[in-house]
Amino acid sequence: MPLSTASMTMKASNSEITSPMSAGGDAPLNPPRRRLRRRLGETAQGSSKLPDLLAQVSMDSPEPITRQIFRALRQAIFMGEMAPGTPLSEKEVSDMFHVSRQPVREAFIKLVEAGVLQVLPQRGTFVKRISPRRVREGRFIREAIETAVARKAAQHITDEQLKQLADNLRDQRIAAKANDTAAFLALDEKFHFTIAQTIDCGAAWEAIQDIKAQMDRVRYLSLPDDSPLDHLIKQHAKILGALRAHDPDAAEAAMRGHLREILVTLAPIVARNPAWFEVDERETVPLSE
Repeated sequence: MPLSTASMTMKASNSEITSPMSAGGDAPLNPPRRRLRRRLGETAQGSSKLPDLLAQVSMDSPEPITRQIFRALRQAIFMGEMAPGTPLSEKEVSDMFHVSRQPVREAFIKLVEAGVLQVLPQRGTFVKRISPRRVREGRFIREAIETAVARKAAQHITDEQLKQLADNLRDQRIAAKANDTAAFLALDEKFHFTIAQTIDCGAAWEAIQDIKAQMDRVRYLSLPDDSPLDHLIKQHAKILGALRAHDPDAAEAAMRGHLREILVTLAPIVARNPAWFEVDERETVPLSE
């Protein structure tokens, strides 16, 4: 995901905020909360109909079509538009995007590698349930990278970059006031992306994108009940304050506390939506301590 293609394309303003970021063959599940379903798109009970994602790709874009298809499908899965158990076929997806099967096949491979699709021999390809263990593994790796990024950013961030983060935080508050969780999550992604840009290390953000897929799926299920938006905004403000003070220790600590929020919310989310999750596999060495 250079940095611009690794992240979702996002724009935010006071008036408009838009976002770019093993049940196998079981029937698709309804999104677990009515608010989420109304906001992010209806998923008919027992239906395998895919959401219309054609607008998410452009043949005129310099970005490879495979990458665009991968991002569109991944985002639909993250947002609950394709629930665990939803079947996907190369033909159906290629017809939707008006492309050959080859780029769709390549996108499917990337989604399998990201852990959000699974291929069952003689049965087909399906949206996979969320693995709590992989959520914890992703958080552990992401914390190691992003705390190091925050520490380095505190030493090198510019006034212009601080302004970008402050503007982003303002728009987060607007999204929260409107109870627009989709817009808030797009801004949250942009907030972390902007911090990563300050150290001019594209590989750091690419690594984060590659390991946080399961975390992103949980994030959509967690808002706003388990992770109130105001609470997350306060954590972001604490990170920004440390960066503005050019305090590496405080920036690292604030980022660590923010990324550990999911350890608090994961268990109640699993308990409330058990059909969306695989049976948990505990680590020999706990990654949450």
